[in-house]
Amino acid sequence: MTPAHRAELRGLALALGAEKVAGTHALLGKTGAGQAASGTRSAAGTRHRRLVVEGAERPAPARLRALRDAIRAGKDPLGDALSAARNAAERREIGAIYTPPELVAAMAEWGARSRPARVIDPGAGSGRFLVAAGARSRVAELVAVDTDPLALLLCAANAAVLGLARRTRVVHGDFRRVSLGRISGATLFLGNPPYVRHHALSAADKRWLVECAERLGMRASRLAGLHVHFFARVAELGRAGDAGALVTAAEWLDVNYGSLVRELLVGPLGVNGLVLVEPGARPFENAETTAAISCFELGSRSARVGFRRAASLGALGSLGGGATVARSRLATTARWSTVGTRAVTRPAGYVELGELFRVHRGQVTGKNAVWIAGAHSQGLPASVHFPTITRARELFRAGAVLGDVSALRSVIDLPEDLDALSTDERRRVERFLAAARRAGAHEGFIARHRRAWWSVGLREPAPILATYMARRPPAFVRNPCGARHINIAHGLYPREALSPAVLDGLARHLNAHASLSAGRTYAGGLTKFEPREMERLLVPGPELLRLSAP
Repeated sequence: MTPAHRAELRGLALALGAEKVAGTHALLGKTGAGQAASGTRSAAGTRHRRLVVEGAERPAPARLRALRDAIRAGKDPLGDALSAARNAAERREIGAIYTPPELVAAMAEWGARSRPARVIDPGAGSGRFLVAAGARSRVAELVAVDTDPLALLLCAANAAVLGLARRTRVVHGDFRRVSLGRISGATLFLGNPPYVRHHALSAADKRWLVECAERLGMRASRLAGLHVHFFARVAELGRAGDAGALVTAAEWLDVNYGSLVRELLVGPLGVNGLVLVEPGARPFENAETTAAISCFELGSRSARVGFRRAASLGALGSLGGGATVARSRLATTARWSTVGTRAVTRPAGYVELGELFRVHRGQVTGKNAVWIAGAHSQGLPASVHFPTITRARELFRAGAVLGDVSALRSVIDLPEDLDALSTDERRRVERFLAAARRAGAHEGFIARHRRAWWSVGLREPAPILATYMARRPPAFVRNPCGARHINIAHGLYPREALSPAVLDGLARHLNAHASLSAGRTYAGGLTKFEPREMERLLVPGPELLRLSAP
């Protein structure tokens, strides 16, 4: 975002009355009677507050009128402008994915039923949830928490335009660490926690989650994204009678790190409804992610929990209705995305794929630019070149059978013991390894944890290769030509010897019957099959396959 964009948005917010909202004086680097504390303070925080006020310009009256009209009509022109002014990398860094109005309205309607005395939006952004809640809960205190001071200023401006300034407070700080105090009456936690994957979180952030989970008597994975942290903090802050509706990416329904969210919802958070937005609906315009809405009431232990799928944002309604599932089932089920779907009956003679095959993801090279052959590897002996599937589209293009490796790239797979090479081969390999060192191939995590950093360690050819991440079912491809595969594909390795006819029949069956519902659905309908998930696919047993062989 450019300084000009920041200055323009600051000027608009101030002209629309942002300073009427408690907490904005702290954002602006001012002090004032009755202004709320802004959470944790730091040198960086002071710098941000100064940046908020510098360069603000008075906008034209006609523009202000247009903005007020749009805000009163239920739109968020300030939030839209902020999101548009930031590029994808900036939005990704802070997890700023702004929520579409259909989601906001449905969740605010649900939340109003709890008649809250206070509404807390733990990642408020420009305040879409907060002002929607304010319109429906006419006496509730409204608290916006965010680490982004400019977004909070826009939130305050939206609240001021809508006549909510007197009961709104903005808190600049990290929701996991700010102190919000107790009140008389119920609190509603409402919003869209920032979506930041664990790779972007610090060691201190991950340690916080582990320690918070321990305080709650649970265990947490350090692979959890920031949205999981927010569920844990709500459980820590909330008390019986409080309620919440949070929309997050849906990965936690199935993945191992999501076990903490599942345990919290079944336990202290008291889940009473889940709505999954079908992946094809693409609920967030600027992000490739799915959506799950979790509705809960702390202390609730209802025997059954509402579970519904919405084909589109327009089908969300009031978040009620649909089927119900037993809470006890949620407590014992590791994959929640399949809850509410009809159980699959195993036909006679069918087995799980894992009874016949081990499914292994391909080897991680650690640095494809070095280990996939190219101009940099010319001169290496042919014995260290292995034709390999390095792109999923190579399997999609192959059809039923990969009969020729000539179009594939090679992976350089050197022996761990270089003394096994001839003198001439060793000389050529050493020349290549010197260049690989200059490229840093020996320094990466994968290389440092191999027995020999220069040896990729490709698996033996698998008779069937499979894609495992796409917006379509996996492709299962027979591999009679013996191509290797890296980590963009899975290899199916028979537990016992099977004839080519049986292998052909199995691949045909998998291509015809594998369903996306057996995998984990991620962004915009992107579905992933982990090896164990693929092994749970039902297939005809060897006898049936032999009988059906041509």
